[in-house]
Amino acid sequence: MSTHIEVDVWVRGTQHATTHKILGLPAQADTWTEQDVQRLLSEMLLALDREKNPSGEAPTVVLRGFSWIVSPDDSGGVIVHLETQMGTASAGPFQVDEARLTTLILRVMEAPASAERVH
Repeated sequence: MSTHIEVDVWVRGTQHATTHKILGLPAQADTWTEQDVQRLLSEMLLALDREKNPSGEAPTVVLRGFSWIVSPDDSGGVIVHLETQMGTASAGPFQVDEARLTTLILRVMEAPASAERVH
């Protein structure tokens, strides 16, 4: 079963944040694989790009050149935050162990750089 995930996006130079949706990830974050995490990060970056360039074509996604952190949320879950020169994107809360999700993201980020087009 999959669910939609809300991503809050803020583009530098603007005064507001917007919410985008990611579809197709498993509903239970504690079952995510590295592929699921790669999809989450890629879709978060694409949401940020769509907010900045709403009429542009989706760019090639390379999981390099941004900062990220997994932080606890008051709900008992965790939130994933990404920061780029363009702005920030935050998704969650996810009901998954902070250390487990951090480890999955580290594995994805340490994998050899490959570009992919995400549609």
